[in-house]
Amino acid sequence: MSRSPQTPMPRRRGLSLALPALLALVLAPAAQAAGNVDCKLHFNLSGWSAFYKTAKGNGTITCDDGSSLPVRISAKGGGITFGKSTIENGTGEFSGVHNIRETLGTYAAAEAHAGAVKSSKAQVMTKGEVSLALAGTGKGWDLGVAFGNFVIEPR
Repeated sequence: MSRSPQTPMPRRRGLSLALPALLALVLAPAAQAAGNVDCKLHFNLSGWSAFYKTAKGNGTITCDDGSSLPVRISAKGGGITFGKSTIENGTGEFSGVHNIRETLGTYAAAEAHAGAVKSSKAQVMTKGEVSLALAGTGKGWDLGVAFGNFVIEPR
């Protein structure tokens, strides 16, 4: 069967439209998994407590995608707690983050603590899908149980 020069070739429009859609479906899960970013917080924090606990400090969040953000930290709460403490060179690791801006906000926190002179502290807190695990060594004295929030804001 031969075609005459005037007979146009049939177009495969269905295939040309379906190919990009198929690629999007195949690549979407990989792009979403690749969207997770490892972010770390380095901070200093000091505060006091007498039934009401408060602490303030500064830090920097850095992520493995090259982004960095200087931040201000505040922690407030209440409970049966007494003391004064300072955390120097504290660290935190975020999970469930797709970009550095998701690390900002208010995290729910609960803790039990006891320390004198030099003490270590570890704590995990959450904000929706994002979690933050903190660790640090401090100076001071404290004793009690506190509930409250941990707020990270841009400086």
